[in-house]
Formats: sequence, structure tokens, C-alpha cells
Amino acid sequence: MKTKLITAEGYKKLKDEHDELWYNQRPEITKIVTWAASLGDRSENADYQYNKRKLREIDRRVRYLRKLLPELQIVSYSPQQEGRVFFGAWVEIENDVGDVKQFRIVGPEEIYGDAKDYISIDSPMARALLKKQVDDEVVVQTPNGAKQWYVVNIRYSLPFEE
Repeated sequence: MKTKLITAEGYKKLKDEHDELWYNQRPEITKIVTWAASLGDRSENADYQYNKRKLREIDRRVRYLRKLLPELQIVSYSPQQEGRVFFGAWVEIENDVGDVKQFRIVGPEEIYGDAKDYISIDSPMARALLKKQVDDEVVVQTPNGAKQWYVVNIRYSLPFEE
């Protein structure tokens, strides 16, 4: 089962997506479908068929978001988290051969789209990192066996500077 946690930024993004679909895109597509339907034969009307399909996709996503949003629990930063890895943390880790990874631990709904530096709280890496501190050793079980990492940095503000 997926965790129902989300950052405030992630919640706002999903809410904004819902509002964009419902208040802007859906009315536009509905107008086009109505216009295309008024032209007569719908079986060969590409405008009608394409936009009707698009309308169904919008409605499906809106239904999903309306069901999801009330179930999500927004997790805000708390000063007690400082120095340890918890939900919402930006974490930098390194292994013995010098590979460095940087990512933010977020809810499963936040790892899609342009969130390339995000990993789900449900992932093996995030689970292994929880409650760790800088310089702690972390062993992560992967399909290729156990991998060892060290926590280099933990932040709760902006991502790490390049």
C-alpha cells in the first residue's frame, strides 16, 4: 500500500493540476466537443472523436485527484527533524567508490513528472535512510544484493547547490 504522505509543495502541485484541468482545460474541450457534435456525422469527425477522448482523460484524472487529495496528509518541516533523515529531507549520500547521489524523500504521488531528484518514502533507499544522521552508514537491499552508502548531507530547505 502506498503511503498517503505528501509535502506541502506536492499537495499544491496536485491541487493546481486539478484546478487547471477543471476550470480551464475542461471548459475549453467541452466547447470544442459541442461545436464538433453540431457538425453532424460523429463517426467520421476527427475533431469530435479526439476531443471526446481528451475530455474522458481529463475527467478520469479529475476523479482520481478528487478522491486522492482528501486522503493525503501534508507533512510539514519540524525543527526536531534537523540533523536526521525524515520525510521531506534532501539527502546526499556517497559510496566507497565515490558515487554521489542527491535526492529528496517525498510521497509516492510526487515522484512523477519533472521531479527527477525525488524518491518515494516507500522505496528501499528511503526506508533505509530514515532516522539516519550525517556520517551514518546505510545498507540498502537491491536486486543485485546489499549496497553500502554513507550519509554526507541532510537539508530541509532547497536542493543542494551544484
